[in-house]
Amino acid sequence: MRLKIEDKILDFDTPIDLTEVAKKVHANLPLAATVDGRLRELSYIVTKDADIQFLSYNHGDAIRIYESTLRFVIAMAIKKLFPKIKVKFNYSISRSILAILDNYDGHLNELIVHQIEEEVRSIIAKDYQITRKRISVGEATKLYTDFHMPDKVAILAYREEDYVNMYECHGYMNYMFGYMLPSTGYLNQFKMFLYHPGFIIQYPRAEFNGEIPNFRDEPTFGTALKEAAKWGKIIQGNTIPKINDYAKDYHSAVDFVNMCESKHSHQLYDLGSLIEKNIDSIRLIAIAGPSSSGKTTFSNRLRVELNTRGIKPVMISIDDYYFSKDKAPKNEDGSPDLEHVDALDVTLFNHDMSALVRGQEVTLPRYNFKTGIREKGKTIKLDDDTPIMIEGIHALNERMTESIPKHQKFKIYISPQTQLHIDNHNPISITELRLLRRIVRDQKYRNSSAIDTMDMWPSVRRGEFKWIYPFQSEANYVFNSELTYEFAVLKKHAVQQLQAIPKDNRHYITANRLLKFLKYFKDIEDDIVPCNSLLREFIGGSSFHH
Repeated sequence: MRLKIEDKILDFDTPIDLTEVAKKVHANLPLAATVDGRLRELSYIVTKDADIQFLSYNHGDAIRIYESTLRFVIAMAIKKLFPKIKVKFNYSISRSILAILDNYDGHLNELIVHQIEEEVRSIIAKDYQITRKRISVGEATKLYTDFHMPDKVAILAYREEDYVNMYECHGYMNYMFGYMLPSTGYLNQFKMFLYHPGFIIQYPRAEFNGEIPNFRDEPTFGTALKEAAKWGKIIQGNTIPKINDYAKDYHSAVDFVNMCESKHSHQLYDLGSLIEKNIDSIRLIAIAGPSSSGKTTFSNRLRVELNTRGIKPVMISIDDYYFSKDKAPKNEDGSPDLEHVDALDVTLFNHDMSALVRGQEVTLPRYNFKTGIREKGKTIKLDDDTPIMIEGIHALNERMTESIPKHQKFKIYISPQTQLHIDNHNPISITELRLLRRIVRDQKYRNSSAIDTMDMWPSVRRGEFKWIYPFQSEANYVFNSELTYEFAVLKKHAVQQLQAIPKDNRHYITANRLLKFLKYFKDIEDDIVPCNSLLREFIGGSSFHH
């Protein structure tokens, strides 16, 4: 058996697991590997010639395995210490996990969190083996029933396969909807501390090259996540089985869609009230958020909301202030970096915004994306009570609007903040939702395949970490653009594209991961999605699109 491992060729006479292969080529053990392009756990046994790439802390798929295993071990520790307590994991602020003890009678304090952490560290120090066992859905259902885990029993009803890959560790069994590390000893980095209403868990991040980022408390952002969790409880729709209960018949689905849409309407009303209350001083409304947050539809709906209050904002596009491509900063490969703030004429933008706010007449530029050249646009002059509305990747960056005093600006951060779960131990990532939205939109409006979208996604994410997330704390308001029903609508648009990605393609791993949880959703039809819904920006049929 001949194995090609990065730049080495090794021969073996008998089947061998990836952990043993890794020991022969790596001083520091990796977390996972790809075998002929397929993601594999380190416990995977290689039986024939293969091309192997080991994945470490700087790789997103490897860190997902690390994080799933960490959640598994923390749930295991809590089960041992407090057998009757239920833990729920939520993705939270500052790229962390918030663990909540659902039925804990006492007052959660630092002593309890320290006790849990000590037990987790004990399990890690003992380096217990984690073994995958394939059992029937019936066996898994009985196991979870005996463990008093109705959330896990409920999701099994929607499993297409008649088996479950359960993981066993020192007598504890659970399934985290993803691959696992071979033993608990791999979990050498994590942090835990008390954070109301539970405790925060931090772990290595691929975008920080395997380091744990500094925790940044973000009250505005945290409040939005708490509201999302509260909303999930109100509508009883914070897990896939609960969403599927709504999707079982047409009338329930209609009610569910309209409830979710009402949440957006309420947010828009609250936002409109805030702006109206301070309109005497607000001269510029700035809107920013990561890719596929729904900025375009949101901006239009906010404009309509403000119109109902007698406020007539003027939309100005930051994109019209691009320099020609030859003047843009360069990426490492020499291509123009159009996401860099210096790809925009920041000086001219500040000059024009300041002049408009002072009541002067300004001739705006218009960027011709076909020729890559800035042209002359329309000439405008604003009334004293007309605010400017801008939307774009750099809208919250103070450099972009430094000519306007802070008290004259109202900054809005928009992003989907979902607190949706497969089950209590398995939250669904906000990033996965945005990627699905973008795959569906790019195919609909740009005739781009899922492969094309995934090719661009790492660059998009790098831009977000550099130009959006550092400025989200500047926001006066966080608009949660998530619609709890949307996975059930997006599914039918995305599945066909994801299934078309061949097994030997580099994006098969991502496609397979998305398909694994999408398959659990029951469909909700497009025709009950309102024409002004933010979701229409992605699936088509929006009343704001000509």
